[in-house]
Amino acid sequence: MKRVSVRQSPVHGKGVFALRPLRAGERIFEYKGMVTTWREAARWNARREVSGHTFLFGLSDGRVIDGGRGGNGARWLNHACAANCEAVEGDGRVYIEAIRDIAAGEELFIDYALEIDEQVDSEAQREYACRCGTQCCRGTMLGAGAPQTVAIVA
Repeated sequence: MKRVSVRQSPVHGKGVFALRPLRAGERIFEYKGMVTTWREAARWNARREVSGHTFLFGLSDGRVIDGGRGGNGARWLNHACAANCEAVEGDGRVYIEAIRDIAAGEELFIDYALEIDEQVDSEAQREYACRCGTQCCRGTMLGAGAPQTVAIVA
């Protein structure tokens, strides 16, 4: 039985929603896409006509999974400061796991904790503004420490 579906999100664009209850600790799916270098991923994304969405997930070995090329529905996971899922890396792959019980129909979220190379100014704050609306919202998809390097943008 299929566990998730992609549809319009009230938070931002498309989102991933549970089709059945998911248990805390359950591995839901893998974040798939072309595994490449950051340089190649940046070059490819710069040539794209559509801007505003990149689906890059940084790996600990310095490579990146480009969900925009050969990716699956995991690329549509939205950010929330109080996420109900987390990304777990192992053997060059990234899996999305539930960190708490998730009800059928509930949207799945991860905390992007984005990192950027440039100084966090008002333009960066606007570009990486959070829309999750949770009580503990940080107001940003950026991680706590800056300056940093981009990990995933969806």
